[in-house]
Amino acid sequence: MGFKSRPTRDREMQYARALRLRKTGRCRESRILLLDLARRFPESAEISHQCGWAHDVLGMEREAIPYYERARKLGLKRGRDGLLLSLGSSYRCVGDYRKAERMLRRAAKEFPGNRALRVFLALALFNRRRHREAVRILLRELAETSKDEEILKYRRAILFYAGRKDADLRG
Repeated sequence: MGFKSRPTRDREMQYARALRLRKTGRCRESRILLLDLARRFPESAEISHQCGWAHDVLGMEREAIPYYERARKLGLKRGRDGLLLSLGSSYRCVGDYRKAERMLRRAAKEFPGNRALRVFLALALFNRRRHREAVRILLRELAETSKDEEILKYRRAILFYAGRKDADLRG
C-alpha cells in the first residue's frame, strides 16, 4: 500500500511535536513526550539522543547522560558530533572531568571541522587544572575564527602563543 503503519505514524507525529515544543521553549512538555518515546522505542538512537537533549536543556545533565550513552551505543550517525559534544559536556557538568576530556578529545579527532568540540575540550582541561593547554586551544580557535579587525591584526602573534609547547605562554 505504501502507507506507513499507524504506530510508526503516531511515533513520528509525537516525535515531531516534541521537537516543536522544545523549539518554542516548552521544554518540560517536550521532555515528557520524549521520555514516553524513549520508553516505547529503546532501540532508536535518534529518540535517545533527543531525550538526552531534553534533559540537558533543563539542567538535568546527570539524567541526560544515560540517554546520550544509549544513543552512542546504538550508533547514532546524523548529529553524532553534537551527541559527543553533549555527552562530554554533561560529564563535565556533573564533575567527571576525566571522562569529559577523553570523550571530547576523541570527538575532536573524529570531527576535526567541529571547532565547538575543541572549545568544550578546553573547558574540561581547565576543570582538570590543565590551564596552559586550555588557553592554547582557545587562542588557536580565537585566531582562526575571529572576524574582528583588532584580533586579525595580531593573528600571527596569537597563533605563535597558541603553538607554544613550553611551560608558559610568555614571550
